[in-house]
Amino acid sequence: MSTRTAVVTGASSGIGEATARKLAEQGYHVYVGARRFDRVQHLATEIGGTAIELDVTSEESVRAFTDAVTHVDVLVNNAGGAKGLAPVIDADLDDWRWMWETNVVGTLRVTKALLPKLIASGDGLIVTITSIAALHTYDNGSGYTSAKHAQAVAHRTLRGELLGQPVRLTEIAPGAVETEFSLVRFDGDADRAAKVYEGIDPLHAQDIAEIVGFVASRPPHVNLDTIVVKPRDQAGPGSFARRS
Repeated sequence: MSTRTAVVTGASSGIGEATARKLAEQGYHVYVGARRFDRVQHLATEIGGTAIELDVTSEESVRAFTDAVTHVDVLVNNAGGAKGLAPVIDADLDDWRWMWETNVVGTLRVTKALLPKLIASGDGLIVTITSIAALHTYDNGSGYTSAKHAQAVAHRTLRGELLGQPVRLTEIAPGAVETEFSLVRFDGDADRAAKVYEGIDPLHAQDIAEIVGFVASRPPHVNLDTIVVKPRDQAGPGSFARRS
């Protein structure tokens, strides 16, 4: 195929949307998937891509999505998220199930389904957007940090399993990025979500998209294994220099 093809999950907003736009700028035909189909449909029209409804927690949805993608060079596993901020003693098991199904099993479903096509491309690339929560723990965040640790470990394991195959794997672990992430975590509480970024200059979705674009533009022999990126105002989870 003359046109290289990319798949971006969770593309209805934030990092996923910005990444789809960036890859389209670089000449990729981008398949954009998300549960909010109206949003990805609008995005696909703007960037000349293809929109397909995608719920990574559904085996049937993932199968329909991946069957529609006949060729893929780049897969960006971006779908994920957090729910709640409770200590273990008050853990909401439904929130935990959602986080594990979305971040871990969802990433596995999409990656497993598209892996033969990525290998067949002759120069495949899998980019998994994890988090600094995949590298650290923090109080009240055990549901999300455990899911992100698991997602990252699966990705890193695949790096070894695919050694010798024409597929590169890059994990991007962002710190505080101002998107709809906190709005989802706090069940639509806009005031609580805004406080997460209060007094700092957070990263933006475009910052992460630029990194994905850079990774995708490297020659086939270059594998950027893990990229950790945080705002200057952040040292780690919960460690910020906030201005009053």
